Amino acid sequence: MNRSLLILIALLWWDPSAVAAETVQSARRGMVATIQPIATRAGLDALRSGGNAIDAAIACALTLGVVDSHNSGIGGGCFMLIRLADGRLFALDGRETAPARATRDMFLRNGKADPALSQDGALAVGVPGELAVLAQASQRFGRLPMRSLLEAAARVAEDGFPIDRHYAGRLLDTQGRLAASTEACAIFLKGDGRPFIAGEVLRQRDLAASYRAIATNGVDWFYRGGFAKRTADWMRSHGGLLDEQDLSGYRVIDRDPVRGSYRGFDLVSFPPPSSGGVHVVEILNILEPYDVNSLGDRSADFVHLVAEAMKLAFADRAKWLGDPDFTPVPRGLISKAYAGDLSRRIRMDRATPVTAAGTPPAADTDVFRRESNRHTTHFATADADGNWVACTASLNTSFGSKVVIPGTGILLNNHMDDFAAQPGIPNYFGLVGAEANAVAAGKRPLSSMSPTFVLKDGKPILSIGAAGGPTIITQTVLAILRTLDFGADPAAALSGGRFHHQWKPDELHIESRFDPTVIEELRRRGHRVVVEPSIGAAQAIGITLQDGFTGAADPRSEGRAEGY
Repeated sequence: MNRSLLILIALLWWDPSAVAAETVQSARRGMVATIQPIATRAGLDALRSGGNAIDAAIACALTLGVVDSHNSGIGGGCFMLIRLADGRLFALDGRETAPARATRDMFLRNGKADPALSQDGALAVGVPGELAVLAQASQRFGRLPMRSLLEAAARVAEDGFPIDRHYAGRLLDTQGRLAASTEACAIFLKGDGRPFIAGEVLRQRDLAASYRAIATNGVDWFYRGGFAKRTADWMRSHGGLLDEQDLSGYRVIDRDPVRGSYRGFDLVSFPPPSSGGVHVVEILNILEPYDVNSLGDRSADFVHLVAEAMKLAFADRAKWLGDPDFTPVPRGLISKAYAGDLSRRIRMDRATPVTAAGTPPAADTDVFRRESNRHTTHFATADADGNWVACTASLNTSFGSKVVIPGTGILLNNHMDDFAAQPGIPNYFGLVGAEANAVAAGKRPLSSMSPTFVLKDGKPILSIGAAGGPTIITQTVLAILRTLDFGADPAAALSGGRFHHQWKPDELHIESRFDPTVIEELRRRGHRVVVEPSIGAAQAIGITLQDGFTGAADPRSEGRAEGY
């Protein structure tokens, strides 16, 4: 029996009792996994009402914009990866774009990048794309009217919901910056300026009214109607660049997914301007020559090997990745031959310094095509007909730009910070970039969002993605490794210890759940180790031997997987 078949059999036999019932479920007709139980139930309600996985994903996204609004919402962007029942694959790019009046040096003051300008306030806002993706997905692939999904989410916003400990923690951490915005303060802080605490009810009546305006008038209300006008007026009076033409001109781009393979399984992930798909494939290509399974996923050898592969890929990210409509992104980054060259640079006895990016084959000519036309959240849905969705959505940092357009309840993103404000200068997440990711009018900033499918014989066996800035890429890689190399079910794949290396800063971040002797051995090999209590949050859906589904929400969160 070949290795890939053995691995597939292993991952189909799983024990849900190993993880709390709130985070993992099994079912036959459909499955939903999100970071918030209310959003999971919204997706499940859509399935039970005759909707498919696409409808369920839209319901999740709209509800997460209410109950997980520090992470995502219609004022932000998303990448939606879809596999239809007939096997067709779609990658809907709803990434924000820079306003038409954006300039290369807009965040420089006295010749230096000012991070406050790209992280909070009017200049930090990119043109939102999430709502456009949801509307297009609904029209092209859904079964339920989107207005019914909007109304269901509006009721949650109007009636209110008890915030969980993660939401309360974000409010506490961001209290001072929220207080600087009159509108945000009125929604997310109490009358005396204190943040809500876990268990207290948060109501968002203006957001409910906005959802109902979209339900009645369509997405034109957002991109060409009342919201567009209010946003343009607010931006003009607060020094912003985004205007009505930016909103009316926004377009979803239908991209070709990134394709790769690992140990006989097919990988399908998101293409640039996501760096996620490219580097998930690149890292796995680097690791493929190694007998990863023999190392054990808790050993210093495993952590060292995978971290070295991460480091090499992130060095390439810094130089080569950007919006393919503005800069050539080499397809050679996902070449097996190129990965083999990088793989041979790894030494198992010590950390190897990576001084610069590599040069993939045909870097200037064979490029991803141009198109004509702990932050963030990931969710996954699947139905019995064979439709699967993996979607990652984001406002960027907690509560985005902290800008709420008056009277709308809609919180806007700060994804302009994902551009390289100045070559070599790190953004909020410590990531550095080059000219490939410089600010330009109409350009989409580089992202780490990595919604990914693993297929066997053309059929999905795993849907995976994560939240957490650049750790999204490494969380996704680790979940795939634990599934395909170690035969883990989705729950075990998500509960395993995590680590992350992004080249610069030259630090290996690792969860404290690893044995201290492992951490000490990594230091001995030359890694600068930073121990973290927790890294990221991922959601996954897999399959069972009985042609059903298994779903898992990250045990580090208060999320839920649920099916029927």
